Amino acid sequence: MNAPKKSKATAADQEAKDRLVVSQAGDGSAWDPAIRVKRSKRAALSLPGELAARAAFLARLHRDAGIDHWVERVVRERVEIEEFAFKETKKKLAS
Repeated sequence: MNAPKKSKATAADQEAKDRLVVSQAGDGSAWDPAIRVKRSKRAALSLPGELAARAAFLARLHRDAGIDHWVERVVRERVEIEEFAFKETKKKLAS
């Protein structure tokens, strides 16, 4: 196993960068213009009652903050799995 490569930047280089940033902190012309980032809107999702009850039970079982957090985590994990599987299948088909 190869050892991780060490960064060429030294502590002295980092200190020089830090001094430069601190010296320019009050100079508005030294900075790029500010950008605005909009938060994506939340989407509502409805589940059949029986499924919602089962999900609520599992959220409590996993000591999650609430069913909404648990469902979000489970969906996020599943989407990541599906995206990975899609990417791997696409690679296999391309070769």
